[in-house]
Amino acid sequence: MKFIRSEIPDVIIIEPALFGDDRGYFTETFRQDKMEDFLGFKINFCQDNESKSGFGVLRGLHFQLSPFSQTKLVRVTEGKVLDVAVDIRKGSPTFGKYFAIELSSENRRQLLVPRGFAHGFVVLSETAIFNYKVDNYYSPESDRGLAFNDPAIGIDWILSPDQLKLSEKDKKQPLLKDADLFNYSNDLYV
Repeated sequence: MKFIRSEIPDVIIIEPALFGDDRGYFTETFRQDKMEDFLGFKINFCQDNESKSGFGVLRGLHFQLSPFSQTKLVRVTEGKVLDVAVDIRKGSPTFGKYFAIELSSENRRQLLVPRGFAHGFVVLSETAIFNYKVDNYYSPESDRGLAFNDPAIGIDWILSPDQLKLSEKDKKQPLLKDADLFNYSNDLYV
């Protein structure tokens, strides 16, 4: 299992090792001890989630406010998505910047999206099954989001706007300048 810091150093790309032969393959998709050694702090995932979506479905940009903020470990088990993490920690050197990566059942990459980031993805294949672990339970009162098309962030979703399919909720999310945000600090994991 290989851990790689992205251009936003707190967002981590994970490349699992694959062991295969003519019978198929085996891979570890999560190792808490190796992840904690790399991160330098404890992480305790408590909930696994899965969604299935069709081509052009854009889910996001979502996050939860403290004390229910979440770290997400995301991966695709079928299909292909463009996965996006946006730094929404006021005072961070990368505030308002985003990192995007293709996650697919072919490349088996995963992304660790830390607390203090908004997260979303768009489906690039006919369908995609998206799995993710979180380290805090879902809290409807803490649920927040950002506009997927905020020009201040400037995300390139690869698909044209007429190809995107969003929920009514995601069509009405606020711009970064109007959103509830985090403060840049080390207390997000306390």
